[in-house]
Amino acid sequence: MKLLVIGAGGREHALAWKLLKSSRTTRPMTVYVAPGNAGTALEEGLENLPITGIPELVEFAKKESIVFTVVGPEAPLAEGIVDAFRAASLKIFGPTRQAARLETSKDFAKAFMQRHGIPTATHTTFDSAAEAHRYLDEKGAPIVIKADGLAAGKGVVVAMTPAEAHAAIDTLMAENNAQLGNAAARVVIEEFLEGDEVSFIVMADGHHVLPLATSQDHKRLKEGDQGPNTGGMGAYSPAPLITPTLHARIMREIIQPAMNGMAQEGERYTGFLYAGLMIMADGGIKVLEFNCRMGDPEAEVIILRLKSNFITLIEHAIGGSLDKIEAEWDRRTALSVVMVAKGYPDAPRKGDVIHGLRELEGAETAEKDFFVFHAGTALGGENGEEIVTAGGRVLCVTALADSVKMAQRRAYEIAGQIHFDGCQMRRDIGHRAINHRK
Repeated sequence: MKLLVIGAGGREHALAWKLLKSSRTTRPMTVYVAPGNAGTALEEGLENLPITGIPELVEFAKKESIVFTVVGPEAPLAEGIVDAFRAASLKIFGPTRQAARLETSKDFAKAFMQRHGIPTATHTTFDSAAEAHRYLDEKGAPIVIKADGLAAGKGVVVAMTPAEAHAAIDTLMAENNAQLGNAAARVVIEEFLEGDEVSFIVMADGHHVLPLATSQDHKRLKEGDQGPNTGGMGAYSPAPLITPTLHARIMREIIQPAMNGMAQEGERYTGFLYAGLMIMADGGIKVLEFNCRMGDPEAEVIILRLKSNFITLIEHAIGGSLDKIEAEWDRRTALSVVMVAKGYPDAPRKGDVIHGLRELEGAETAEKDFFVFHAGTALGGENGEEIVTAGGRVLCVTALADSVKMAQRRAYEIAGQIHFDGCQMRRDIGHRAINHRK
């Protein structure tokens, strides 16, 4: 059996690892990861595929008789990889290019939510920096500025002062913004919401929805939720804030209207759907954003808790029969700590040798209470066989334990055995859940 996972990050390592562990036979199984990272290169049963072009991936899937493909990141979705695979009669799990606009355009997503009565922050969209500055003069701060297009988690600025807001407009809409390219040619400015932010992720087959385990992540770089926004510095699952009653409300008020809305607009949604939600003190729920993929690092904690056969879940999702199956979860809490490179998020340094990973090999199997997922890693160094940093978020150390505090302690214990020059990580991942329980 041959499967294919598209992507190179920690989420993709987790997806490929779980698919491999879900093999239902003793026959050899290979999960290709395109292009993958050092973790997927070294994992027995996983094989990196140095291909990123969609036509080449289609040809590979045909030639190798790939049973199905799972798309990890947003960029290939925006480029229409699902459309291309389906046109070639290849099975693939993910939304079409049109459906993925829920993530690829903040302006589209906002207008979509307004059309279908999905609660979200009030907003205004601007193509002109001058007009955006005038609007900020009227509104003041705190306020939120977002790049309209894909920005790899770096296109959102929560400005607490007018000066920060104006600086964000200048930075995001600058013609020479090499990091964001055209993603910030248009910006969405929206009201600042206060409350608890949670991640709610489901699998969708175009007709039915299967909710995954709840989770909550930490997006700010520094302890106490300070510093710039990042792609995610850590997460935990389950999120104690989401009670059964709140879970039912989210499904009723957010997820189902989104699914119905996509169907009404002629684009049935298939794939992972991520709703970033703000739970406010008065009990209100508002959507901060939709993503058309699993979150990262939410994927790592969700995948580590999943007890169901992941291959079976994907097959039902592709086959349109998610209503025939339920997901089973480990009762324990999973918590992940993301170790990031020097200079992250603005200018992460690459090429630093990572120490301590080899010494941890086999411990995951023996203990079965943690796993180190690779994200921004590659094979390099003097002999080409050392594991080196190759991106901003480098590793996602994920642990399982009977409580948030115990999972936190275990994750930091493991992370403390890994070293690379300039390593950064937050020391308070899980503080929201611990404070909530108090």
